[in-house]
Amino acid sequence: MATPMARADNAHVRRYFDKLAPKYDRSMQRCERFFLGHGREWATARASGEVLELAVGTGLNLPQYPSSSKVVGIDLSEQMLAVARTRISGCGIGDRVRVEPGDVQVLGFSEDSFDTVVSTYTFCTIPDPAAAAREAFRALRPGGRFLLVEHGPSTSRVAYAAQRALDPLFVRFQADHITRDPVPYVAGAGFGVDEVHRSKAGIVFHVAATKSS
Repeated sequence: MATPMARADNAHVRRYFDKLAPKYDRSMQRCERFFLGHGREWATARASGEVLELAVGTGLNLPQYPSSSKVVGIDLSEQMLAVARTRISGCGIGDRVRVEPGDVQVLGFSEDSFDTVVSTYTFCTIPDPAAAAREAFRALRPGGRFLLVEHGPSTSRVAYAAQRALDPLFVRFQADHITRDPVPYVAGAGFGVDEVHRSKAGIVFHVAATKSS
């Protein structure tokens, strides 16, 4: 379960992304084009079966999933979900994709419900990432995969020092923890971590993990 503090912090996250929703796609696509790279493609290409996307946002990933998959995306922000629903309608994928409000720290799904859980650039803003990782583990079927794309602490001492200096500002104004390493949360939830690829001075993480069968 999420802690009381995490649930309180949800309000900060929701307010920020409700306000950002109309500009999110343009801002994120620019950031990915010039720095973060093709993490969305990496994650969605590996997803299969019944898929849960954590903090789906405006649904940038949704058209990229294999047509054989069934996808459910959840998010705190109704304004972000409104953009996602427009995308689903415009892409004609409503027969296999849906989004709904939800808290990734306290999922409203039974255990062993999904074959794949996907998270792209979301663990940085989740108030209690350990709870989110545990919930992803619970919701996955045995043998299911958790595919995570994230930014985190640089392996460059100079870059990491700059991140540490800027982190309080990012947390305050963008609900974004830029020095948060996602891997310990994944491993700590019980997953077997199969792959960790890091790029861009170690800042960009691609993580694949499995729930033991």
